[in-house]
Amino acid sequence: MAKIDRTVVFNSLLLNLLLCSSWIQISYSSKPVGVARKDDIPFIKCQVCEKLAKELYEQVRDKQAKISPKKISEYDIIEISENVCNLKKQEADWMLKIDIVEQGDRLELVEQDSEGQCGSECKTIERACQEVIGYYDTDVAEYIYKKKPQINSLVKYLCKDLTEACSKKPPPVPKGREPGEIFVAKSAKEAEMEKMLKSMEGMPGAPGMKMYSREELMSGKNFDDEDADDDDDDDDDESPIRSNLGKILREKENNKKKMDWKEKIRKGIIDASEATKHHATKIAFRMQKWWKAKKASFTHQNTKSNKVEL
Repeated sequence: MAKIDRTVVFNSLLLNLLLCSSWIQISYSSKPVGVARKDDIPFIKCQVCEKLAKELYEQVRDKQAKISPKKISEYDIIEISENVCNLKKQEADWMLKIDIVEQGDRLELVEQDSEGQCGSECKTIERACQEVIGYYDTDVAEYIYKKKPQINSLVKYLCKDLTEACSKKPPPVPKGREPGEIFVAKSAKEAEMEKMLKSMEGMPGAPGMKMYSREELMSGKNFDDEDADDDDDDDDDESPIRSNLGKILREKENNKKKMDWKEKIRKGIIDASEATKHHATKIAFRMQKWWKAKKASFTHQNTKSNKVEL
């Protein structure tokens, strides 16, 4: 009797885990995708640039504190600058806390206490952020690494010297502009789950991970019946859920014990690809620095030769 009770408890826990996993996948994938309002970008571009500079400063500082006493590398800063305007990455979560608010003939970015649902406003901020940083991600990363600027200096460099995001006052908002959506905050659980899914992105096997809906779990559909063991013949009175869960557990255990040659090859390709990408980024950055130095040297020599001729 005790053995049956333990089995029931274990299967119940697994069922709850599967239900939770299916809820995460369904809720994450069923949300409507927002579309950026490109016409709004000129009104918010400078403010987005200022917030972007602040995020770069704080994220680099936090990364340094996390790995201290080890010194943060230039590659680490480049990685932050590459991801900070991409909502698929955790470095861009700062955009989820911003609401675009109409203030007379201007738009104002107002930071909220919690993350909100990502609709058109969120996508508009992302688009503006990407337009600001453009191809300057390595340049701003190099500046941060070498100069170690304070926030005000970084804002000036990024928004006025490197780009023209804040070179002129934004135009007034047209009177006929359609108001933006209302900011809808996420629950703490929902925000946590989305962060978990983002952290899983890029992990081997994560993109193809199978999730089941609540109805599929309760009906027992879409579960494979081909690998049933002989032991199940004695449990004809078991419910379909318990039987199917047992098969899932056995499959999982078998997969742990042996990884076939296809999985080994796939894992090797993924690992090699990540290592190659890391190496290629470093080489590209070094080539860019070499070219800048070469160009500066060539310009200096031409200037000297012109002075001699004069």
